[in-house]
Amino acid sequence: MKYIIYLVEDEENLNQLLTSYLKNEGWEVHSFFNGSEAQKRINAKPHLWILDIMLPDIDGYQLIREIKTFSPEIPVIFISARDADLDRIVGLEMGSDDYLPKPFLPRELVIRSRKILERTYEKSRDTKSENYIQLPPYIINTITRSVHKENQFIELTSKEFDLLCIFAENPGKALTREQIIEKVWGNDYYGTDRAVDDLLRRLRKKIPEIRIETLYGFGYRLVSL
Repeated sequence: MKYIIYLVEDEENLNQLLTSYLKNEGWEVHSFFNGSEAQKRINAKPHLWILDIMLPDIDGYQLIREIKTFSPEIPVIFISARDADLDRIVGLEMGSDDYLPKPFLPRELVIRSRKILERTYEKSRDTKSENYIQLPPYIINTITRSVHKENQFIELTSKEFDLLCIFAENPGKALTREQIIEKVWGNDYYGTDRAVDDLLRRLRKKIPEIRIETLYGFGYRLVSL
C-alpha cells in the first residue's frame, strides 16, 4: 500500500531534503513549514506524523497532544535540536513512537519510519487484510477509520464512516433503515428514520463512485462488486 506521511519542519532546506528521501520510498508526503498549517490537517489521518518540536508558532508538543486526542492510533516521530534527553522523555510521555535528535542522516529517518509503518500496519498479512476493506476505487482502513481513493483522502464524519462500513461489510444485502439506525446510532436512538436518508445523501456526495440502491418502502443495498 502507499503510505501517507505528514512532515512538519520549519527549516526549508531540511524539509525539502527529508521530503525527497521519504518520497523516494514510494510514500505520499505532505510537508508543512509551521504548526498552524499542520494543525488544519489533524483530522486527515495520515499513516505517520513526523514532527519537529521547535516551530515558529505552534510547537510539536501542542500538535502531538491534538493528534493523539483525535487519532491516538496514528504513530508520531519527534525530531528536535534541543535537549535530546528531555525532549525524548517528554515526547514518549505524550505518546510519540520514536525520537531523532538533530543532526541526523535522512536515511535514518526513512529506516525508522519504515519500521514504525510496518509494525503499525503490517503486523501480519492476515491482520493487514482484516484491517482493510477494498471497495473499488476506495480503500477503507478500519483501524485509522479513514477512506482513500488512490492518493486522495476522503474526509468522512464518524457516522458517515460507520454507514459506509455497514454497506461495505454487507455487499448485495438489503438493509432496512431500522437495521442501519441500530448499527450507526444505537438502540437508544429516538429520532426519525429520515436521519438515515440524510446521512446517506451526504455519503453519496463524498463517494459518488459507490452505487447504493434505494429500495423503496424497505431500505438500501450496496450493489455487489
